[in-house]
Amino acid sequence: MTDQIITVIARIKAKPGLEDSVRQELFKLLAPTRSEKGCINYDMHQSCDDASLFLFHENWSSDEDLRAHLPAPHIKSWFEKSKTLLAEPVDVTRWKRAG
Repeated sequence: MTDQIITVIARIKAKPGLEDSVRQELFKLLAPTRSEKGCINYDMHQSCDDASLFLFHENWSSDEDLRAHLPAPHIKSWFEKSKTLLAEPVDVTRWKRAG
């Protein structure tokens, strides 16, 4: 089962001056996402060197569980709000264990 785990890294850059707003909105995603089926971890980080940068490190039990997460109401709401809060689109990459 370990080889089915999907890791997601999402990089988020807030517009200048909106770092606190972005942090507050991202924080709202933690509890509902962590309770979703297949969510192993959903960890939010903020850069020590640049307060405008946020990173999510996520692990999902399967690609199917990850796909079910994307249309969740709290995620859809975040992406709508992000249009006015972010300096650039969210950079999302998917990973699988290679060894």
